[in-house]
Amino acid sequence: MTVLTLKQANLIINTAVHVARELNLAPLTVVVLDAAGHVKALQREDGASMIRQQIATAKAWGAVNMGVSSRSLAGVAAQRPDFMNALIDVADGKIMPVPGGVLIRDADNTLIGAVGISGDVSDQDERCAIAGIEAVGFFAGV
Repeated sequence: MTVLTLKQANLIINTAVHVARELNLAPLTVVVLDAAGHVKALQREDGASMIRQQIATAKAWGAVNMGVSSRSLAGVAAQRPDFMNALIDVADGKIMPVPGGVLIRDADNTLIGAVGISGDVSDQDERCAIAGIEAVGFFAGV
């Protein structure tokens, strides 16, 4: 079984931030969670607002605990808003159903964690998460 290491989590964050700087995006906050939803690593760029940590974590936490990306959860929210509102309530507000929460899968398609990013528009947050995940040789679940 593949385990997400701190070294890999930090490389995911560093790559995501590097891509964001290349694209001249707004300052990001990036969190990497393990398969159990625990924080493995988190960084907030200079200039990122304080609430970005909670948003990035909610994107990743919802993804890893529901087994689908936060983009997929956004689709559920659009199709079944009552269900999503109940889910968010049951999860004590720890789910953010917008793009930017991406699953981390190994070569066997085993879920080993999730990345959550907040700071720019959600599609760009997701783009940076995917780049970070792929930089360590894992597969992004969007």
